[in-house]
Amino acid sequence: MVPNSIPTSVALVPDVQVMPGDHHHLCAFYRGLAARDEILIPYLREGLQAGDKCICVTDATGPEVVLATLSADLDLGPCLSSQQLDVQRSSDMHLRDGRFSTDVMLDFRDDAVGAALPRGFRFSRAVGEMTWSLHQMPGVDDLVGYESRLNRFAPRYPQVLLCLSDLQQFSGPILMDVLRTHPKVLIGGMLIANPYYLEPDEFLATRQRESDE
Repeated sequence: MVPNSIPTSVALVPDVQVMPGDHHHLCAFYRGLAARDEILIPYLREGLQAGDKCICVTDATGPEVVLATLSADLDLGPCLSSQQLDVQRSSDMHLRDGRFSTDVMLDFRDDAVGAALPRGFRFSRAVGEMTWSLHQMPGVDDLVGYESRLNRFAPRYPQVLLCLSDLQQFSGPILMDVLRTHPKVLIGGMLIANPYYLEPDEFLATRQRESDE
């Protein structure tokens, strides 16, 4: 049985908490797989132990790696059978039709979270590696537009959306766009307000001006 009341605070990772009513679309920067797991695993573990719906999209490794690491100190059987935990490859999620579609992904998130909360999950947390956008697939150029639109989706439900960016994989201009589309940054075990963040309308207008120049 999972709690069905919205929590007064939510632990993202040990010693980092957020308030459920705040705007929680976050990015986290790291270098390499080991550093990824220092963020990813505690984030999912905290959610599973608290009774949150957890959605994870992997790219650098398969779901089995994440599940094996979590199962070292958690019994994942009930989490999987109750659909509390959903771990998928980026190719089966963001690129499942051989292309990326912002509208399809937003509809998926809306359906997944909208169905989970009435079933008793008090909160939803999603996490995904952003390296899927480096694959040469149709539609991936819309990554930052999608990330910006997530800022309109995030307040619709009690949820956290955490995007993982490997600094070894992304170029400076892409990382700048990542910063401009995430209100907060999780880095070094701290959650900080992002001074580079732009609201969706402002960001999209800025992108249009830059493309016209």
